[in-house]
Amino acid sequence: MKIVFLDDATVGFDVSLDPIKALGDYTGYGSTPAELVLERAGDCDVLIVNKVKIGKAEIDGCKNLKLICEAATGTNNIDVAYAAQKGIPVKNVAGYSTESVLQVTYTLILGLLGQIKFFDGYVKSGDYSASGCFTEMSHPFPELDGKSMGVIGMGTIGSRVAQVAKAFKMNVNYFSTSGTNHCTEYPALSLEELLAKSDIISIHAPLNDRTNNLITYDKLCLMKKNAIIINMGRGGIVNEADLARAVDEGIIAGAGLDVYSAEPIPADHPYMKMKHKERMMFTPHVGWASAEARVRLVQGVADNIKTIL
Repeated sequence: MKIVFLDDATVGFDVSLDPIKALGDYTGYGSTPAELVLERAGDCDVLIVNKVKIGKAEIDGCKNLKLICEAATGTNNIDVAYAAQKGIPVKNVAGYSTESVLQVTYTLILGLLGQIKFFDGYVKSGDYSASGCFTEMSHPFPELDGKSMGVIGMGTIGSRVAQVAKAFKMNVNYFSTSGTNHCTEYPALSLEELLAKSDIISIHAPLNDRTNNLITYDKLCLMKKNAIIINMGRGGIVNEADLARAVDEGIIAGAGLDVYSAEPIPADHPYMKMKHKERMMFTPHVGWASAEARVRLVQGVADNIKTIL
């Protein structure tokens, strides 16, 4: 069985691919441009991709294809419906990154609200040493205790974010992007109610017709001036130009972002042109990528391949 992974660099070179390699004749490419997909994968039995787009032409061109493995959870880069018409299963790996995303979510929340970048810089610059005072009071930070956490997308990751919020003694509410209020543990609110009530909005939803451009300038204007928004879902859920404007204007206090509409973000992106970047905290789509999560991901792909052996 021939296995081809078209963008294996996306899982990192520190993680062993041996669980996959042991299952057949394996060929991996760090990355693959669209024009080389068929040349590299045309005769494979199992195709593995993370970000490479696989559409009708690619599926038709791979004559021996028996399985497409998504080395991630989201399958929006694959024409899943057409693959199903051809009788080719598409298998993703669910749940492997939950704890990793949870950890980065709170890294952004605590980093923003705790003014960590400022305090760290204050000490490293020597200003603290020269101050003559044992503490620094110019950047007060709030406690999470008693604050309101609004979760957009109460799935597996959103539920874990809510659990940790409760550990901080926060009040938790959520908005269901599917339109079905399946979670009974926390109150479900309309999007407008959630935005107006929350001190922190944390987004953990997929990008689809319901969520695309969900958060616009008008929606951000409903939020408290001292509130922050975290996006760990997909970049297109938040109108990025509107968010940059709202933060610059002080409509909300700040934002923490791990995902973007275009990745990596262009040099002329609205976020890169902001006057008040200090109100933002960015990570380069690493929420999913703890070392342990990537090991689980590789094993999950291997387990998916075993289903056709």
